Amino acid sequence: MATGSNRGPNIPHQPAVNIERPQDFKIEFHPRSGREPLYQRFEEFGVTPETQAPPVDETPWRPFQSRGDFEFSEIALDAALNKGQVDRLLSLIARIAQGDTQFIKHDIVVPYKKEQRVFEVHARPLWDWALDLLDNPLLAPHFVWDAQRVYKHNDTDFERFFNEPWTGDRWWDIQSRLPPNLDGAAPFCFILYADKTKLSSHGTMKGYPVMARCANLPVDIRNGEGIGGGRVVGWLPIIDEEASEQGKPGYINFKRIVWHEAFIKLFINLDKYSKTGYSYMCYDKKLRWLFPVILILSADYKEQCMMSLIHGAQCKCPCPVCLVPREELSDLTKTHAIRSAKDAQAALDVYRQSKSQGEVLLKALGLRTVANVLWIVEHSDPHDAMSVDRLHTVHGGMGGYHVLGELKAILDDVGREAQAAVEKSVEEFPRWRDLNHFTTVIHITFTDGNKKRDLVMQAFYTALPVLTRRASPEGFRILRVICSYLQLDSLIGLDVHTEQTLAMLDAEFLVFDAALKDYVECAMTSTVEDLKTDWNFPKTHLWTHARRDITRKGAARNYSTRPNEKLHGPLKTAYALRSNGKDVAKQILRVDHHKCASLLLRGRVDALDEHCRLQALGDDIDDSGDDIGHIAFDGHVKLGSPQSCYTIQDIETRLGVHDRAFPGFHKKFSDFINTSLPSYGYQLTRWVTIPADFLIHEHRYLKVNYENTVDWRQSTDHLRCNPSFHGQPRFDCALIQLTAERIIFVRLILMFKCDIPDIGAFQFALVQPYTAGIVGSTRRIDQDLRLIRVKSVPRVDSIIIPLKSFIRGALLFPDPEHHDEYLVVEHVDSDMFLRMKSWAH
Repeated sequence: MATGSNRGPNIPHQPAVNIERPQDFKIEFHPRSGREPLYQRFEEFGVTPETQAPPVDETPWRPFQSRGDFEFSEIALDAALNKGQVDRLLSLIARIAQGDTQFIKHDIVVPYKKEQRVFEVHARPLWDWALDLLDNPLLAPHFVWDAQRVYKHNDTDFERFFNEPWTGDRWWDIQSRLPPNLDGAAPFCFILYADKTKLSSHGTMKGYPVMARCANLPVDIRNGEGIGGGRVVGWLPIIDEEASEQGKPGYINFKRIVWHEAFIKLFINLDKYSKTGYSYMCYDKKLRWLFPVILILSADYKEQCMMSLIHGAQCKCPCPVCLVPREELSDLTKTHAIRSAKDAQAALDVYRQSKSQGEVLLKALGLRTVANVLWIVEHSDPHDAMSVDRLHTVHGGMGGYHVLGELKAILDDVGREAQAAVEKSVEEFPRWRDLNHFTTVIHITFTDGNKKRDLVMQAFYTALPVLTRRASPEGFRILRVICSYLQLDSLIGLDVHTEQTLAMLDAEFLVFDAALKDYVECAMTSTVEDLKTDWNFPKTHLWTHARRDITRKGAARNYSTRPNEKLHGPLKTAYALRSNGKDVAKQILRVDHHKCASLLLRGRVDALDEHCRLQALGDDIDDSGDDIGHIAFDGHVKLGSPQSCYTIQDIETRLGVHDRAFPGFHKKFSDFINTSLPSYGYQLTRWVTIPADFLIHEHRYLKVNYENTVDWRQSTDHLRCNPSFHGQPRFDCALIQLTAERIIFVRLILMFKCDIPDIGAFQFALVQPYTAGIVGSTRRIDQDLRLIRVKSVPRVDSIIIPLKSFIRGALLFPDPEHHDEYLVVEHVDSDMFLRMKSWAH
């Protein structure tokens, strides 16, 4: 062996090692499942595993004679034909529904002041409804039984995230407490919702539906309107208010007793099986012991008080989840002991033994002297099942009522000129798909939480020029509160939460707390009348439990009341068109039952159609397409709304008269083809000459599919480039990949297709970039209110880009105070919100 003083140690030759990139996702299953951790690539995650397809019914429209007969019945049901016309159809549909669980009418008797009062309740037993779901072959492959801890690799390590209910700690804890001697023990998890609704337009007739969803099904099915979605399972009695009894504790407790005595009718066999389990052979041919659990209670605050049996907003501890004192509701820096059914039961037991001692305990807990029906179902602690409701607590409450109310009061004080400026900006706020549009912010009221959500966001941007630090100290401070509120709302609303987003949520609550206290301090010495200085009410506090809910029950959409409130619509329609105003519950529920039967048939017919479609395609199906929900980036844009073809010279001449973007368009396009096109992978062997009669085919609509940064699935934006869209000019903005390293905002000017001889067909857009430098770089208001500001280049400096460089659409709000400057509306959706967090850094 040769040696030398100038050489290092002799290291034996090592064979080359192939270092594989870590898998994208990791799933840890509950130990009771007996399953090993699963590692998956991006395109595999979230896809239902290949299993034997359920048998396809070749005549799924039976007992109808033909598919046409069935589809006519669907139309008849929706068209509200008169009773005589529809009776025969309903009787036929009823034959379909015979195998489906039907409503049972119960009379419950509750004593009050030596009088036996009788109330009517209609209930479809929850467990019977669950068995209907389990027996449906179209749903069977989608059930998830075992708790999971899911992780995504962030290029450094696996980071845990939360989305579906089974990814939360509550499911894991429940499965850990199931009998260890039963192989395959798993929870069957219910999501329950209840709320009164006005059936008549005048509000004189009301209904009290209870709705159920199955948390074991994926959210797209569970929150959908098809098979496996929400179902009305109960109709509770509404007790009329008696003037002589109003406000009396005994009468209030009586109404709570009626509610819980009625609710128990849903739990026939549920309490028994929650203790013993129910043996069921599942779709994967594995015998499981299913234990019914009330995993989530989805309700507004008033219903939460009814479900948890706390006294309400004025009691010592007004939160149904924790024991926060009423005087500390506005202090978001503190945490408090979590309520438990065990403590509530113990206090009620003491009350039964000693009324005086028990009242002291119950009063300290803010509880009523009533037994909670939810206690009879194992692992269904109502306080743990309570969940933050964005619709009522955040959008309709904290933001859309309290914070927006303060903003309106301040705007009402700043003078008519300032008010007019805000109203004008609101009316001219840029349009966006699914974003409500308003003509006023000051003189408008809504009960719709969805509209309130949009109004708060738009009011924030439009009030910026008016409520400055100098012009309105109160206004500037309420804008800081709204700024933090919007951040919190966007964070809470994410469909997937990581450890990083949860940390952001924690930090933002502290920011909101500081901003609110600063506002209150200013309001106490303000000359503006009727500003709120006491924020110790439940909705200031309730949303602080969002983090706990996410880690225990998954993302906020799992317990949102929105999908359930949407089901009120068909009930109101049934009342208006299918009832005679008497015995209303029976008539409405019969219509609901028939529609569910029709929906079941529709599912079978659609399954046959899909089976035939796949057979027609044969074996050449691309499994990486839309069925998986992930996006193929070759062709993620699609043009629509085609216009006439024009020559390039005609476009330059005709449009250049009024728009400085078009003079020199011919030369700009020629230069782009010859100097920039090669950078997109097209090799040119010669200078391409673009003649004056070169044809351009204009389009005014663009569909952009993109990978959502929140849940890594496909999302879609719909962009317009139209001089008269519903009578108004609309030229949307977008986020594009200008170079490999640079992402910028642009505004659409013209979208077109063209054929370049000897090279091919192309899709391009003429756009105005938002890349101009801003004098002073960053404005103080941008720092104070965390605004993202961009500035457009002159129209004459517009550029041409290929459509494939589009990332997604964007909503930009023009700053009235600074010409050509725009504010990025980051709260338009969760993907833009997260993208702008990276942009800011």
